Amino acid sequence: MNNLTAIILGGGQGKRLDPLTRMRAKPAVPIAGKFRLIDIPMSNCLHSGIRKMFIVTQFNTESLHRHIYNTYRFDAFSKGFVRILAAQQTTKSQDWYQGTADAVRKNLDFLKNTDDHIIILSGDHLYRMDYRKYFQYHLDMDADITISVKPILAKDASEFGIVKAEENGYITDFYEKPESDDILEQYKISPDLFDNFELAPEGKTHIASMGIYIFKKEALFDLLSGNKMKDFGKEIIPASIKNKKVAAFFFDGYWEDIGTIRSFFEAHFELTKPIPKFNFYDENYPFYTNPRHLPASKIFNCHINESLVSEGCILLGSIIEHSVIGIRSYIDEGTLIQRSIIMANTYYETIEERDDNKKGGKPNLGIGTNCIIKNAIIDMDCYIGNNVQLINKDNKKEAKEEMYSIRDGIIIIPKGTVIPDNTLI
Repeated sequence: MNNLTAIILGGGQGKRLDPLTRMRAKPAVPIAGKFRLIDIPMSNCLHSGIRKMFIVTQFNTESLHRHIYNTYRFDAFSKGFVRILAAQQTTKSQDWYQGTADAVRKNLDFLKNTDDHIIILSGDHLYRMDYRKYFQYHLDMDADITISVKPILAKDASEFGIVKAEENGYITDFYEKPESDDILEQYKISPDLFDNFELAPEGKTHIASMGIYIFKKEALFDLLSGNKMKDFGKEIIPASIKNKKVAAFFFDGYWEDIGTIRSFFEAHFELTKPIPKFNFYDENYPFYTNPRHLPASKIFNCHINESLVSEGCILLGSIIEHSVIGIRSYIDEGTLIQRSIIMANTYYETIEERDDNKKGGKPNLGIGTNCIIKNAIIDMDCYIGNNVQLINKDNKKEAKEEMYSIRDGIIIIPKGTVIPDNTLI
């Protein structure tokens, strides 16, 4: 692994995750109560022995940069580093990053002295992967590019870039988000291919790119030089198949693209199951994040079922079902929370601050008394008053208001929002 450098893409504006990305970069979005999305590829790298990492960032970067700085520091003896490559104007370029490939192209000068192979990772996927196996496969295949692929059902193919591969594992064609039945038929995978790689198809007939690539450095420089192609998935990868040796690395574990509000929402409820498909509870493979040194959660007279409760919470006389409760959350008496994500608070209010809130008619930080919250995401540091109902009373699919948004039927309260007493949404 001493010959593999990682580039983690910090993402664009993340419009599909708005309003969660309104004030932060997509990889900085909290997940599972205490982590950030960026912690997933960073932890995978560390467990795989990758100690040289570049993180490419552009939009709403302050909280992402702060999290990386507070969490990932290597000592002087490890020869490892985490370097942030923020978008900048230079004498060579005055533009922002125009896509994933363009972001790497604009930083090629910083990559000249890196290792002979480069792994390119996304900052918004939830999965566990040993990149050592992936890298060894890439070397064994002597590939210019190796793409991590996942078997999928035909009905899901329109959401991905799908590839056609020979029985020896080399890719011969690539198609981005197919919708035509004719295209789907052309890209069906031979059962022999699944057999060769010891995969149980279980009704899956296609293989999709996971957006994780390993390049020979010389191939990456060659593909990005002398052209203006902006995106790896849509442009660079399809073009490279014609004149580069491109291999498929088969991965059949849990992998979720946290790119939409619905996928973000459902991924959390998968985590609350007794035996989830993705497991944070592995002592041999912990996921790392900023150590906050919080006290244990304080729970008084509550009913909690099929939920995750993070450290440092204060829960008083509430009912919490099938939900994820983030760090430092405060939930007052008589409140019902069902199938919701309460992200976190970044601090505890003092008694003096609560007295000031009362004088000013402002709710306290957290969730007040006798509230009903269903199918909702409450972002960090929100002030939810007493007797508030967040239930999507009009059963809207989409809405955008000052205090809230509704995406795919899910209520989202943006970061730092104040919801007055007796509000009904």
